[in-house]
Amino acid sequence: MNKAELIERLAEKTGLPGKDARTAVEAIFDTEPGSGLIPEELARGGKVTISGFGTFESRTRQPRQGRNPRTGEILTIPLSRAPVFKAGKPFRDRLRASP
Repeated sequence: MNKAELIERLAEKTGLPGKDARTAVEAIFDTEPGSGLIPEELARGGKVTISGFGTFESRTRQPRQGRNPRTGEILTIPLSRAPVFKAGKPFRDRLRASP
């Protein structure tokens, strides 16, 4: 499912007009600075927990040594932050029960 399909399904399920469904999805997930609630919170170093669904958070990866596979040259991979999602138990159970 892509973003357009998510918006369409949200509109069908809730009875919202398509424009309002798009606004809701973008308010939660949009990655433009100052737009989406989840990316905004993760950028501040916080986490978002949705009971029964899961937790979004960002984790810091420490600098480490890597190797260029072409040349074999050793290089330093800098510190980075990555988004992480951990599914909640009801969500995991639902996926396990699906065929």
